[in-house]
Amino acid sequence: MDILLCGRFDTGERELWRSALAAAWPQGHWLDEAGARAAPEQVRAAVVANPPPGALQGLPNLALVQSLWAGVERLVTDPTLPAQVPLARMVDPMMSVAMAETAHWAVLSLHRDFVAYARQQRQRQWLPHPQRRADEVRVLVLGRGELGRTVGRRLADAGYQVAFWARDDDLDSALPQADVVINLLPLTPATRGLIDARFLARLPAGAALVNLARGGHVVEADLLAALERGPLRHAVLDVFAQEPLPSDHAFWTHERVTVLPHVAAATDPRSAAAVVAANLQALADGRPLAHLVDRTRGY
Repeated sequence: MDILLCGRFDTGERELWRSALAAAWPQGHWLDEAGARAAPEQVRAAVVANPPPGALQGLPNLALVQSLWAGVERLVTDPTLPAQVPLARMVDPMMSVAMAETAHWAVLSLHRDFVAYARQQRQRQWLPHPQRRADEVRVLVLGRGELGRTVGRRLADAGYQVAFWARDDDLDSALPQADVVINLLPLTPATRGLIDARFLARLPAGAALVNLARGGHVVEADLLAALERGPLRHAVLDVFAQEPLPSDHAFWTHERVTVLPHVAAATDPRSAAAVVAANLQALADGRPLAHLVDRTRGY
């Protein structure tokens, strides 16, 4: 089977993925864009990392587009993506574990006031805070997919009170019960700008936000206002409307914001290659494909 590997890769990243994918599914004939153009009718699958618009056109026998990334918002909004071809997102088990590690670190840092102690250190201030128990901290996970469930299990095992929210649930009743909100939602037209002034105003005083999903979920001006005037006491942000975060952005120096450079959980080529290989084998065998995207819902 001829397989096109294409998209936007950092320096050396394409060859890393090509090696991992070829090792996981050696029976495939892995092509770059030039190879696919030489014999477009031979290409049966495309394994992609946010390919430029038009990259998958002109492949008449394409039967699968497999994303290497969990987020597929760029793909589903690309009008040149062949509408009849199944699109599968990446569900990497090791990425889920890494995301759970980051979420646990963030919740623990907020729960035990370690973010406040870091701020006090810069001010040379010695001020112990009362110590709460984990079972006194209520965590609301936005998203009940693979990432959300893995994060929720990790936090529940650590003793936290964990609740989930998905788009069919009542958000207005869930937010007042949340000491920490962790956003793991897909970015869709329905969720873009979800975390706005109204959302934040529903949180109890002293609540915190952990955004590990997409910057487009947050109205940044509303978040800054909530940090200045309440009810929010801290925000841990891994993703932003513009990345890299501009050097003059207020988040960099805000004393109640922790900035991460989009590192909460990277796709692991070793485990992700096995996920891709399983879907390619399913395609070759005529079996159902895994992790297919509902393009009308955006995930």
